Amino acid sequence: MNIPRDAVLLRIFLGEDDRHGHQPLYQAIVLKAREMHLAGATVLRGAIGFGHSSRLHSAKILRLSEDLPLIIEIVDAEDKVSGFLPELDRLMASGSGLVTLEKVQVLHYGRTAAAAAD
Repeated sequence: MNIPRDAVLLRIFLGEDDRHGHQPLYQAIVLKAREMHLAGATVLRGAIGFGHSSRLHSAKILRLSEDLPLIIEIVDAEDKVSGFLPELDRLMASGSGLVTLEKVQVLHYGRTAAAAAD
């Protein structure tokens, strides 16, 4: 799979407790991105954060989580990401979150020919 040098970064901010049906929302988004053959998706878990409610979400010593903030990042060609946006909108319809897009330059993706030969 190739990603063009000029691509877009889709960044999705949501909470760990956000759901789509019986499934965590972040998992539903990543699985849909894979199903639609996007180049890849990464879920990053934040230690502390707040959103539109200004309610602070943070990790506690005695707790595993307090609805910690999550960021999903997807980088691919603009047309592939644009095709994914209606599905993302459908998945996020019942919850809240922030979705951003920015143009990026891809400098490296996957293994180089030399590394693949090893």
